[in-house]
Formats: sequence, structure tokens, C-alpha cells
Amino acid sequence: MKANMVGWFEIPVRDMGRAKKFYEKVFDISIAIHELGDFIMGWFPMSPEKPGATGSLVQHNRYTPSETHGPLIYFTCSDVSQELARVVEAGGKVLQKKTEIGGGHGFMGLMKDSEGNRIALHSNE
Repeated sequence: MKANMVGWFEIPVRDMGRAKKFYEKVFDISIAIHELGDFIMGWFPMSPEKPGATGSLVQHNRYTPSETHGPLIYFTCSDVSQELARVVEAGGKVLQKKTEIGGGHGFMGLMKDSEGNRIALHSNE
């Protein structure tokens, strides 16, 4: 295999405007909205020269947000505590505060986004 296995991810949303505002505030980024037929997609920023996968928020009747079902996506951060500090004000909930993973694997935290999805954060500091 020439690349990491994850190449793209999609996060289900009920309200694209609300989800866009939430993720932009928590991560201090801009999300580009694209309407593709029945799909409304909010693409996360991408830098082709940098490693790691990118993805999209997706609003469509086949996508259902969930706090307990489906895969758990980890967003890489400089320091998990910085993003977690913005979650509540952005309309989400902190599910797990910054926690050391152990074994030199860094730190993680969990949040519930504005749409009801469980999302993880990871940092080495």
C-alpha cells in the first residue's frame, strides 16, 4: 500500500448551516459548501502536499447523525484542549476531556457536534 488507508470521510448533518458554523468555530477554519444534486456537502480545507485524509460534512436523507453508531473519526490538533475549549460555545458538548492515551501515543478527547455526532480529537501535546 502506497498511502494511508483512509482517503476521505463524510460526517452526516441535519442542518448544513449550523454544522458549518460549529466546525468553523471549533477548528478555526473555513468550510466550502457545494450542492451536488440531492447532496449538500461542506468540504473541509485540503492541502494536497500534506499527509492525512480530508472529508466533508454531508446533508442528505440517507445520512443520519449518531453519537453511538458508525465509525469514530479522530481530528488531529496541535493541542486537544484548545479545540475542546470552543465546543460548548459553538453549540456542542464535551463528552470526554483531554485524556492521556498512554504509551507515548499522545492525548485524546471526545465531543458531540451540533448535529449529534460523536467526534474525537487527538494531539501529541
